[in-house]
Parts: sequence; structure tokens; C-alpha cells
Amino acid sequence: MSDNAQRFVIVDLRIPFVRLVLFFVKAAIAAIPAAIIVGLLLTLATAVVAALIGDSGFVMMRRWSF
Repeated sequence: MSDNAQRFVIVDLRIPFVRLVLFFVKAAIAAIPAAIIVGLLLTLATAVVAALIGDSGFVMMRRWSF
């Protein structure tokens, strides 16, 4: 650090309760599209891996004959 840099410590942070609740509601609403995008990306990645490996390794995907 340079000699001119100042250090400070945050002692108190005053946030009104309603604003804090609104922030968490907005964060929860924003998490829904993010989860959908992550789910689609994971589905795409799984499909690519399944295409590379082939279907011989997936026991659950086999058709059962009775």
C-alpha cells in the first residue's frame, strides 16, 4: 500500500428494515431466471456428455422388455 492510503473500519451500518426486505425480495425474484439459465446450461452440458459417451453406459435409459 502507498503511504497516503487511509484505513477505516465500518462500525455501524443502518439500513431500514423495509428496504432490506425489498432487497431480499428483488434478489429472490432475480434468482429465478438465473436458476432457469443455469439449469438449461447444465442440461446442454449433460446432453453433450451423453452424446460423446453414447447410450451404452446409461442403465436407466434402456428399454425394458418383459
